[in-house]
Formats: sequence, structure tokens, C-alpha cells
Amino acid sequence: MPRILLIEDAEDYRRLVRHHLSILAPAVEVVEHLPSRDGTLPPELVGAGYDFVILGVPAEGKQAQNWLKNLTDRPYFPPVIWFSDSSEPGEELEADFAARGALGVVYKAKIEPGRLRTLIETAVQRRRDSLNAFRQSPGAEQAYRFGSTLIKGARCIRPLATSALSTVYLAESEKVGRLVVLKVFGQVPDRADEKNNTFDRFLQEYQIIAGIAHPNVVRIYDLGVADDHAYITMEYFPAGDLRTRIRRGLDIPNAGHMLRQMCEALGAIHSVGVLHRDLKPGNVMLRTDGTIVLIDFGLAKQIELDAEITATGEIFGTPYYMSPEQGHGRDVDERSDIYSLGIIFYEMLTGQKPFIAPTPMAVIYKHSHTPLPALPPEVAHWTGVLNGMLAKQPADRFGSALEVVAAIDAVHAARATA
Repeated sequence: MPRILLIEDAEDYRRLVRHHLSILAPAVEVVEHLPSRDGTLPPELVGAGYDFVILGVPAEGKQAQNWLKNLTDRPYFPPVIWFSDSSEPGEELEADFAARGALGVVYKAKIEPGRLRTLIETAVQRRRDSLNAFRQSPGAEQAYRFGSTLIKGARCIRPLATSALSTVYLAESEKVGRLVVLKVFGQVPDRADEKNNTFDRFLQEYQIIAGIAHPNVVRIYDLGVADDHAYITMEYFPAGDLRTRIRRGLDIPNAGHMLRQMCEALGAIHSVGVLHRDLKPGNVMLRTDGTIVLIDFGLAKQIELDAEITATGEIFGTPYYMSPEQGHGRDVDERSDIYSLGIIFYEMLTGQKPFIAPTPMAVIYKHSHTPLPALPPEVAHWTGVLNGMLAKQPADRFGSALEVVAAIDAVHAARATA
């Protein structure tokens, strides 16, 4: 099914374009990009997942020309049809946009169905020819290589991070038509040699996460195995993570609202029987609209580690954010995630981790035995919520993420009426 990218701010015009496309090309899939909301297209995006682009940016000044040149200068970018807001057709204008790479111009004031149909048919054919030429080029296979692993349908842009268990790449997915994070794990273990089916449980857990449609849970686009390596394709966050935001200085009045979003995400995850197990600021991402999103669930790190503390004493997780029971290798449940989230919230409010020591085991000891440092007076109204999240014994904590949400709402209500 053909897919087009519609770049246009005006809702009434987007609706008009969809109406004409539903008649002329009823099988087409339309993906909308609003410049005022979404900004310019990321420079790494070459439109690999689209057959053509409709560009409806107003022609005031050189805005439309700059948009057009920016897109058509990208290698193998799809054909662009420019929808002009000019009131009258003009040969000079059409020649100008053709010189900048536009396939053709259609006028908003009077859309001619026959002309639009011809442009669509031409665009689709040109796109096919362009993709065929690319696939036969010497660099085609290399474009889909992630290290030694070949993953068709995902164009590798650059590595982002590497650990003992996986390598994370920035990629462009042809399937979803946008930039994605693609995480490639170590070689798939031999099922006969694997203990406790950790890898199978990891795959099952991510399949469950992929089925969660929640605004504060990362979108998982694909999960598979290629060249004996498991990989996950997921949402990309150009706005960065909470760790960076805390370092830069957090908007403290907004911290409670951010915590609420994280709790709602935890509630969604816990409701399907999944624990996060590795909550820390680096696993809390931000979308460009400010939405908070949880990523990187714990079993992804358990492919080789089947317990929180290994036989050699190696600790799974991040000691600064570990619950006492996780740090000591005991069974964990939803309340362990709540504890980790409480540590993150303390750091959001103060800019400091509550428990610091020279060694990981010393940090774990403090989680179990050292009282929580008092909050500064300006944020002391959150003390009750933190006490309910950070009790040493799980039985003394909030029992669910939804209970934390209720406590947050109570603080906000009290502050609003004070």
C-alpha cells in the first residue's frame, strides 16, 4: 500500500487533501507532519518509508523554497508535490519550484483531480525506479547492516551506545517511516544450553510491552531475530532523557506532574504482569512535547543475568536506584519499582541522590538502613508521598502505582486550595 507524508499545518487543508486522496488513491496511507508542532524533518531522515511527499508549507518569503530544497537535496528522497497557496497558477512559480526539485505544483484554491492523479502516478513510478536503482547499488546492503547483523527494512544511521549485552543504533525504519532506536543484542543463546529460559521470557515480555498503547510507555515497533541476533526497534527521543534534564536544572513545580506520568506508565506495565526492574533517570525519556516515557525494561538486561545478584556477587541494576529487597537479591514485586521511582523523584526535587557511598554494596546498605534525608523546605510538601514510596519494608510502601497517583493528586489539590 502506498504511503505518503503530508506536511501541512492547516487542519481544514489536511482534511481536503485526504478527501481527494480517498477518491484518487483510496489505498494510500497518509502520515501527517505539522511543521508548527513537529518542526522540520530530522536531517538524518531520507523518507525511506514513503512513496511521495505532499508539501503544503506557505510560500511566504522563502519558507516553502527552503523546505523544498532541504528535502530534495537528501539522497534518494521521495518525489515532492508542492501544494501552493497562491491564488492563481503561474508558469514562473512552477518553473521555480521545478528547478528546486518539485515533481509538480497543485494549487490549494482549485485542486484539479486529473492533474493530481497524474502527479501521484508519476511520483509512485519514479519512487519505484529510484528504489530499484538504490537496491542495485554497491552500498545498498551496507546501509542495512548493524555491525555484522543485516536487518532489512531498517537503514543504519549511526551507533548511539554499546554495552556488554547490546549495541544501540539510530536508524530509519521503512516500516514506520520515521527515525527509530534499534537495539541489537548479543547472539541468541542455544535453547538447550540456556538456564531458566531467560531469553524466551525476555522476548515474551517485550511482546507484551509492544501491545501496550499508553502515552507514557515507549512504542515498540518491531521485535525479531536476524543473523542469530535479537533486535528491538523502538521509539526515538531526540529531546533526550531525564538524567540530562536533571543535570541542566529541572522545573521543580512540574516535577509532580512528571512523576504522575511515570506512575501511570508503571501502572500500565504492572497491569499486564511486567516489572520494570531498572528504573533510573537514564531510562526515563522525554518527547519533544514534554511527555514523559519509560523505556528499557529489566529483562532486556537479563539475557545473561538470571538473578539480581549473580553467583560472583555482581549486581544487576543501578545501586543508586535499587530497592532494599532488590539490592539483597530477594524477590521483588511492583513495590520495588515504586521505590526506584521514589529515588528518582527525590533527585528531581533536590538535584541530589539520597544515598551515596564509595562502593555499590555500601549504597545498598544505606538503602536498607539509613533514613531518607529531609527535603528542603520549598519542596517539603512532597515528604508524605516520598515516605510512602521509600519505606524500607515493602509492606509499608504504597501498594500500587495508582495509589501513588492518588497521593500526588491529593498534594496538588491541597496546594491549589492553600
